[in-house]
Amino acid sequence: MIGIKEFSDVDMRVGRIISVDEHEGAMKPMYKLKVDLGPEIGERSIVAGIKDIYSKEELIGRLVICVANLEPKMIAGAESNGMVLAAEDENGISLLTPDKNISPGARIH
Repeated sequence: MIGIKEFSDVDMRVGRIISVDEHEGAMKPMYKLKVDLGPEIGERSIVAGIKDIYSKEELIGRLVICVANLEPKMIAGAESNGMVLAAEDENGISLLTPDKNISPGARIH
């Protein structure tokens, strides 16, 4: 288990996906997303393995929940600067999204 201190160190924000490109260098079906995390953080490039689940058209403009303070990571030759959160069960994967229209950059508590 983790304590509240460790949990509060995770900076989760609402983001709006503004562009989606196929990650041609990846072995698994992946996208390179450009996500607007609001005026405090700005835009981030995030690599996500959701290409076989969501079309580009389903993603552009969509609000998602992101981890904004992960260390950058190279994924198949592309730098990823965050993580888009999703839930998974026997029915598949579902991106986490706010249930109301809220501004990119809003903190998750």
